Amino acid sequence: MEFNAEYLKIFLIYLLAINIIGFLSMAIDKFKAKHSMWRIPEKTLLVIPLLGGSVGSLIGMYTFRHKTLHPQFKYGIPVFLVINLVCIYFILTKFIFK
Repeated sequence: MEFNAEYLKIFLIYLLAINIIGFLSMAIDKFKAKHSMWRIPEKTLLVIPLLGGSVGSLIGMYTFRHKTLHPQFKYGIPVFLVINLVCIYFILTKFIFK
């Protein structure tokens, strides 16, 4: 079995970055909601977890108690987490640990 350390490094940096973005997007949108400011579109808040930021978005959602009553977030982000885990497994087995 071949191991590609460079791909793993890039992949882990991507996952870290997208999850930080997911967490911060929930924090920023909650702040803006409290202060009656322009908000981040819900579509954007749902695309971030779909692109791999489900852990950060989920943690942010419950840390800031933001969007927890909206069914598309309450159920959608955990579904995206499962999809992310399947995709991570696929990427690790097909491209990093060949």
